[in-house]
Formats: sequence, structure tokens, C-alpha cells
Amino acid sequence: MVVSNSNLISDEISEEIICVTEKLVAEDGAGKVTVRKVLRKMGVTNRVFYNRFHNIYDVLKIIYRRAVIKMHKCLDSEFDPRTDFYNYVMDVAVKVLINTYDVKNQFSRYMFEFDSKSEANMKWWTGEVKKLIEIAKETEQIKSDVDSDMLSYAIWCFFRGYNADAVNRKIPKEEAVRCFKFGLRCLFDGVRA
Repeated sequence: MVVSNSNLISDEISEEIICVTEKLVAEDGAGKVTVRKVLRKMGVTNRVFYNRFHNIYDVLKIIYRRAVIKMHKCLDSEFDPRTDFYNYVMDVAVKVLINTYDVKNQFSRYMFEFDSKSEANMKWWTGEVKKLIEIAKETEQIKSDVDSDMLSYAIWCFFRGYNADAVNRKIPKEEAVRCFKFGLRCLFDGVRA
């Protein structure tokens, strides 16, 4: 179901509104998308929109949640303890950076006001990172005395802070990835067994 309010319609038109809004966000950024622009692009009336959503923020929340799910899927693959932990984490981290880079450009104000500050988002990411750290400790790829909670939080802060800075300063994506990998390698050197 697209929306949670039972008084609103959830149908193919709702999904079309979401898709059109998503295209406008990609073109102009979330801050410049309005109900009027969506209606004009679709050639429909206010009633069509407002029977399905309260406002444009309802649609933006759906689009953003879908983007977050896509970012989370970067960690969907099982870590094979026989592989190099550092290469695996580097690959996942770079995938997340690349996936979030464009999303943050489109949603930067919206994102930092809402989800990136949420406790649930931080707990999800630090929990996933902690699982990887524990596997790396078991396979002796990370020092056994490393505090998994502190390291997972430090990695979360590094990723989040790095992404925010790169997007806000409009660093080209390729340069952002190059600098990110350098910083992450330095972090890894401090915990490598």
C-alpha cells in the first residue's frame, strides 16, 4: 500500500504520481518539486492528487524511503569469512557512497532534516556494520580487542559525515569516491590484525 491513511486512494494513479514526482526530483531536486508541477506534468486535476496524498511531502517520503531501502540492499549479500574483510567493506562502502551521492544531491535538505537524524536509521546501519566487525574478529582480520560498538559507530559517523560534506561542497562523484576510499583505508589500517 502506498499511503497509510485509509481515507486516501491507493492505486495505479498513486504509483504514477510517485513516479512523476521521482523524475522531477531527479531533474530539479526535492526542494523545487510542487504539487502544481506534478499535476502539470501528468495533466490531471488537484482532486486526483489530493484524493491520494495530503501534500507533496507524503510523496517525497515514499520516494525517499524507497531510496533508503535501495541503500540498505547494498549490504544484502552475505559476507563470506574466507574473503578479505577489508575489500568486502570497501566494496560495500563505495556502493553505498555512489547510491547515496545522487540521492543526497536530490534530497539533501529533506534527508538531513528527516531520516539521517533518525535513531532508527543509525541503529540499522551500526547494527549491520557491527555484524561484519564480529565476523572479521572471528576470522582474525580485525584486532580481537577492538570494541565493536565503538567501531561501528565511528564507521557510521565517518560515512555519514563524509557523504554530507561531499554533497554539500558539490565534490564531483569520482573525486568523492577516490577521497572516501583513501580515508577508509586509513581507518582500516588502524584496526587491521
